[in-house]
Amino acid sequence: MADSLGSARALARASVVADLKAAARRQVAEHGAASLSVRLVARDLGMSSSAVYRYFSSRDELLTSLIIDAYDDLGSAVESAESAVPRDQLEARLLAAGLAVRTWALANRHEYALVFGSPVPGYTAPDATIGPAIRVPSVLSGILRDAWEWGRLDGAWVPRTAPFLGRDIQEPPSPLAGLPDDVIVRGILAWTQIFGLVSFELFGHLVGSVDDGASFFEAACDAIARAIGITPQAD
Repeated sequence: MADSLGSARALARASVVADLKAAARRQVAEHGAASLSVRLVARDLGMSSSAVYRYFSSRDELLTSLIIDAYDDLGSAVESAESAVPRDQLEARLLAAGLAVRTWALANRHEYALVFGSPVPGYTAPDATIGPAIRVPSVLSGILRDAWEWGRLDGAWVPRTAPFLGRDIQEPPSPLAGLPDDVIVRGILAWTQIFGLVSFELFGHLVGSVDDGASFFEAACDAIARAIGITPQAD
């Protein structure tokens, strides 16, 4: 009986949390993350603000929950797409990961803007966001690590030592930790270029310059693979 009662309470709590986050996402979509308000979320659901605080201790905790959900949803999409490609097809793995980022972003514009758009004034993301945030970089670095370990990285344009690299990118939990400086630089380039392409398209900066976003993105991912030195698999 006690177990059943506990399960029922847990399910009821999970349902309320889901409703609160759905209301918060609607508010973010309509007014932006900076305008997220516990009072307005409560009003949307016919609850009192004090009732919301039983589930989230602050506006920032609610915002953090949305951010973690977005990172995890994106991470799952990218991991699933990349893992479906044979391991030795490095360029195809990079393309699959990139396309998954673009597809997810186009289908979840407000969530993408929440985590990759303008910072929310006064909000500092806690350590709880780090794991979810590095899921996509981990996929990209896994491709690059395989290329390096298998001797399929070409090009001498990257400095073998890079004193400009920050400590956070060279040490755990960074997915690039343990790689040589020149490989880390390649990883940062791939990461920023893929997300830069997606952000430019999503926020309208390619209008008038690119008519077929999908074809352009595929060609760009091919160029990124070559630019960072991933060599095609020999026949």
